[in-house]
Amino acid sequence: MSRIGKMPVTIPAGVTVTIAGNVVTVKGPKGELKREFSPAMNIEQKDGSIVVSRPNDLKENKALHGLTRTLINNMVVGVSEGYQKVLEVNGVGYRAAKAGKVLTLNLGYSHPVEMTDPEGIETVCEGQNKIIVKGINKEQVGQYAAEIRTKRPPEPYKGKGIKYETETIIRKVGKTGK
Repeated sequence: MSRIGKMPVTIPAGVTVTIAGNVVTVKGPKGELKREFSPAMNIEQKDGSIVVSRPNDLKENKALHGLTRTLINNMVVGVSEGYQKVLEVNGVGYRAAKAGKVLTLNLGYSHPVEMTDPEGIETVCEGQNKIIVKGINKEQVGQYAAEIRTKRPPEPYKGKGIKYETETIIRKVGKTGK
């Protein structure tokens, strides 16, 4: 039995879950998420929690069991608390600014890089070197944060670039002169 898959997903107060076959809709104070899951998984709502079970022990069903439970849990957490990723911009002259839905990044290129926030995702700039990506869909928040980071990934010699707040950059020693 899957250790993650067999754990029930508790539904916090203020969150409603609707299960129609293999389509799960989760509504909460922050918004609404809807996702279709594999028809092989049995998704049931029992006394304030969601239980995911699999019909047999085929390899494919074993893989889907824990995944389905985790995706449902991510939806419940997203509509109740939300998700956020924090990015730091390091480097002389590197800065981030927000105007409306457009995030403008000055990253040492000959032009500023402009990115428009996708639907359901919000970016907030704290100062000129901290970007917070917020949203209710964990997958979209992580993807947009990764797209921002690819505009100038951190380099190992001076540590310049965009990195996650929790990320540590392994520094390299530069050339030594005679």
